[in-house]
Amino acid sequence: MRHPFLPITLLALALTATGTLQAQRERAIQLSLLTPVQLFPEADAITGVRLNLLYGRNSWVRGLDLGLVNHTTSGTSKGVQFGLVSINRTNFIGWQYGAVNLVGKKFEGFQQGIYNGNDEGSGLQLGFVNTSQNFKGVQIGIVNYARQLNGLQIGIVNIITKDGAFPVFPIVNWSF
Repeated sequence: MRHPFLPITLLALALTATGTLQAQRERAIQLSLLTPVQLFPEADAITGVRLNLLYGRNSWVRGLDLGLVNHTTSGTSKGVQFGLVSINRTNFIGWQYGAVNLVGKKFEGFQQGIYNGNDEGSGLQLGFVNTSQNFKGVQIGIVNYARQLNGLQIGIVNIITKDGAFPVFPIVNWSF
């Protein structure tokens, strides 16, 4: 006995699967005025160059990311990010330069700016204010904060809340 809804069910599953694949496309270039006014949807990933005139958001970027506000939402972004504000909700590998640089999970590489913040990191943070939950490397700035640090802080105010040589100390603080 044939099920009358089987073809409709199969068609619905095929369309859902196609939509999921299309939602995760990789694009070579992105131009954004203000999300959602951009060439490709924010669910797409960019492998190449992304230019955000005011604000751009995509799942991740691998390559060159330039703009006033750069925002990635998932996956690991890799490359160079220049912007007034750069927000990476998950991981970032490479170099960030800007006034505010935020990485939600793990940072690897070189980070420079006025405010650098991430949850996990390794490498170098250079700016006025550097923050990290778990940081491996060197923080250089006016104010440096790490919940847990495996490395060195150089600045006016250096804060390590877990297992640091000192909880708060001027000029230099460390934890290995």
